[in-house]
Amino acid sequence: MKNVKPKKIGILTAGGDCPGLNAVIRAVVKIATTKHGIEVVGFKDGYDGLIKDEYITLGNREASGILTIGGTILGTSNIANPYKYAVKRDGKVIFKDVSKKAIQTYKKHKLDALIAVGGDGTLTIASKLMKDGLKIVGVPKTIDNDLSGTTLTFGFDSAVTTATEAIDKLHSTAQSHHRVMIVEVMGRYAGWIALASGMAGGGDVILIPEIPYRMEKIREKLRERHKAGKRFSIIVVAEGAKPVGGEMTVHKIVEASTDKVRLGGVAYRLADDIEKLTGIETRATILGHVQRGGTPTAFDRILATRYGVEAMNLVLEKKFGRMVALKGNTMTNVPIAVAIGKLRVVPVNSPLVLSLKAMGVSFGD
Repeated sequence: MKNVKPKKIGILTAGGDCPGLNAVIRAVVKIATTKHGIEVVGFKDGYDGLIKDEYITLGNREASGILTIGGTILGTSNIANPYKYAVKRDGKVIFKDVSKKAIQTYKKHKLDALIAVGGDGTLTIASKLMKDGLKIVGVPKTIDNDLSGTTLTFGFDSAVTTATEAIDKLHSTAQSHHRVMIVEVMGRYAGWIALASGMAGGGDVILIPEIPYRMEKIREKLRERHKAGKRFSIIVVAEGAKPVGGEMTVHKIVEASTDKVRLGGVAYRLADDIEKLTGIETRATILGHVQRGGTPTAFDRILATRYGVEAMNLVLEKKFGRMVALKGNTMTNVPIAVAIGKLRVVPVNSPLVLSLKAMGVSFGD
């Protein structure tokens, strides 16, 4: 039975959207249908589609022309957890275990495998469904680049490119008005986007969650620049950055979500503190979801396509419970458990951090 070819597989995209998702779908569909005659079912809105049995059949027509399109043609959800599904009862949000519905949908369609494209939340759910008997292959997706087991996640390069372009544009207005311009980028609890876009965009101060900052150190850097005749400064801050001994800035709490905390707003907090400490006019820009949208970069299109191809290889080889991964420039795979074991955060002595510090960039420490 080991050499029996799969007849039907499913695919879903869950969690936050990002550029490159459609490239994965395209690669999977083209290989499955054109080369192997395998039927592909795409579940709508992440695990919600698996729970409610809402799907579309994916063929060459559906996969055509989607490579350059951002987002996902299947839709997504970051709150549809089969094991903790939010429902309203008497005006209150309660959570129910509806995983049996998801399992029934999988069995109803007689799937030989399910490809789950997502980040740590998506793959954590996938690991639970595997224990309940589903055959799953994972594909790493997040702009935050915080999944363990892989060198890069697709979506990250596109987000960094968007953030860098925004920083470039803010340089001119900062110079013209002699201001401090603060750019807040996404990343949740990891500082990869801030680090990469700050380096590419020439940030003078880069603040990341992994290195708590001190306001006096930021003030020292700004005064140093002013003494050198540089009458403007660019600060790139990750949404999860926090002061020494302080907490991250929480924008709101979403009760229906399995990850209730929504970070955001640290840039405004910093702007107020800097003006009070230095008297320098300071403006804050929060990029927010613009980093998730738009056309994927060429790099992300290539990476996502490679991931889709490798995911199909794992399905054909019946290597389930594994996530495709990039090591250096080599495509490989790791157990899904490795990917979700812990977040991949920025090492404080990483080459990028050390290079930036050597160039005089301040991390507020």
